[in-house]
Amino acid sequence: MYTREQVIEHIQQLMDPSVNKTFKETGGLKHVGIDEETNVVTLIIGLENIGDEFKKQVTRSLAKLIKLDLGFTGIKTEFELLKKANSILGREVKYIGIASGKGGVGKSTVTANLAYALTRLGKKVGIIDADIYGSSIPTILDMPITMPKSDENEKIIPFKKDGIELISTEFFLEPDKPLMWRGPMLGKMLNHFFYDVLWDKEIEFILVDLPPGTGDVAIDIQTLIPACKMVIVTTPHKSASHIAVKAGFASEQLNHDLLGVVENMSYFDHKGEKVQIFGEGGGKIVADKLKTKVIASIPIGQPKDHISIFGAKEEIGLDYLGLANKILKEY
Repeated sequence: MYTREQVIEHIQQLMDPSVNKTFKETGGLKHVGIDEETNVVTLIIGLENIGDEFKKQVTRSLAKLIKLDLGFTGIKTEFELLKKANSILGREVKYIGIASGKGGVGKSTVTANLAYALTRLGKKVGIIDADIYGSSIPTILDMPITMPKSDENEKIIPFKKDGIELISTEFFLEPDKPLMWRGPMLGKMLNHFFYDVLWDKEIEFILVDLPPGTGDVAIDIQTLIPACKMVIVTTPHKSASHIAVKAGFASEQLNHDLLGVVENMSYFDHKGEKVQIFGEGGGKIVADKLKTKVIASIPIGQPKDHISIFGAKEEIGLDYLGLANKILKEY
């Protein structure tokens, strides 16, 4: 059986007949899912012109490729209008993905504090909370959970907190209810975040809080923003670092540049003594195996005036400013 990556590679060579460009050129391949039990491929395809004749041509091409050439049992295809030119994807924005191998390492807290640090350095920042099943950025920012509003063109208006724009799955869910979506629905939500949100035209950086691990969302992100650079978050514990390495290698396989490793919960400062509650060396293990560097070691601490965000003059807040400065030097 062909892998998901191989299927993507083949589909990207097909043409969008409405503009005579490949799907790789248009970015029209929005989601690919493979049901290994039924051997059926599920697709979301974006077309520049969504007329019936164009959809029929693409449907025929896909059926030949997926069923005859690649040998899958079936194919399910959804079409949508390609909106890249009028979205944030049509602008010069720098994307930073924050990834981890497992949950519980503080990835979302790192994302939020890095956003504040970049803002303090004069950058215009937005956050896409793409941790679909475990979205938590609104809670970290101490924001009420309400449905987003839209403008007259049905564009979603992002929420704002302290100058940072934010969109998150959490705003679309009932409180305390789990998300029970499969691949195609996840792809649709990500598409909304990139194509249908009315992001500020001055935004310079978008931080993408990715789900732990190496599932469909990470691969969809590569399709949407192939130039995304990655930060890998781990703790010092060796079990966490072992899994974080896998996330780093997955990012490299998706052709994302690695900015470096953040070792979170690195130590606890007890009266000037560094107490290494979760062990030591995990960040260096990850960095060495990925041939990159540890760009921050963030200690355990509690902000003075917020549940999760450190002030600019707090010691850990200064650590995040240092992290932000290192990242800016890579651009």
